[in-house]
Amino acid sequence: MQFIDQARIAVRAGRGGDGIVAFRREKYVPAGGPSGGDGGRGGDVLLVADANLQTLLDFKYKRLFEAEPGRRGGPNRCTGASGRPLLIRVPCGTEVRDARTGILLGDLTGPGEELLVALGGRGGLGNAHYLSNRNRAPEKATEGAEGEEWLLQLELKLLAEVGIIGLPNAGKSTLISVLSAARPRIADYPFTTLVPNLGVVRRPSGDGTVFADIPGLIAGAAQGAGLGHDFLRHIERTRLLIHLVDAAAESVLEDVRVVERELEAYGHGLADRPRLLVLNKIELVDIAGLQERIEELEGHAGGPVLAVSAATSANLSALLAAVWGQLGVVEPG
Repeated sequence: MQFIDQARIAVRAGRGGDGIVAFRREKYVPAGGPSGGDGGRGGDVLLVADANLQTLLDFKYKRLFEAEPGRRGGPNRCTGASGRPLLIRVPCGTEVRDARTGILLGDLTGPGEELLVALGGRGGLGNAHYLSNRNRAPEKATEGAEGEEWLLQLELKLLAEVGIIGLPNAGKSTLISVLSAARPRIADYPFTTLVPNLGVVRRPSGDGTVFADIPGLIAGAAQGAGLGHDFLRHIERTRLLIHLVDAAAESVLEDVRVVERELEAYGHGLADRPRLLVLNKIELVDIAGLQERIEELEGHAGGPVLAVSAATSANLSALLAAVWGQLGVVEPG
């Protein structure tokens, strides 16, 4: 499935039905009077969060969504039928903005949440509505009002508690594939991951926590370089970041600083988000070299640094224990 996390659509609510001019004409009912009914109300347009959707792909080919108009009024004071509301299903985690002003209209995070984005037009009034003591036979009716029309910007931000970040080829996809049932594309060259991958990792309590593997960041990602600018938004909702560093890199400290600079440049509080610094691919480094790298990073971070191997599953239980500790997950006694 193609991953699409931004889309622009136009929504148009239904037009209200017209009121009509009619007079009651029945045998043995003299001077029946006006009986034109009002028009029905136009259908609204609503966005509904659907847990079964993971992408905005549905909006790549269809950009205009129109609700049903209201029906015109009928004789004998019959009101026209209202238009049915149009329900547009979007993935959970979708932000909705006015495309012209950028104003946030709503954020659909929970399954079944609804957001009214276009109000249907009111129905017109039939001539029965204008009956008065001074006008016993009104021949006036009004047209239905047009429904609201809006241009919307949809932006999907994945709902994950833990985000895995790092430079290209740091082993992020390998880690999420080992910890969960996710099966991302894995290869020994940078930028193998082109879209975020989600995986559910089982907690000690039995339920699951969603991890997100974010495509590799490079210097200048926050300004649009590489893929980072497109996908940094997906870690805005995370509670914890796992910062993965290649232990065999020429300078592990510089690799860490590159990612930290991009988090700070992007903003949205990412630089201050709780973060676990993790050295990966320890099987490629000798013990003395590994200890030197760990001490270097601990001096920079001012705290402990974990050393793991996603390829051999070494020390992954310690990594998960640290994750659950940060998230406040209590292991069963």
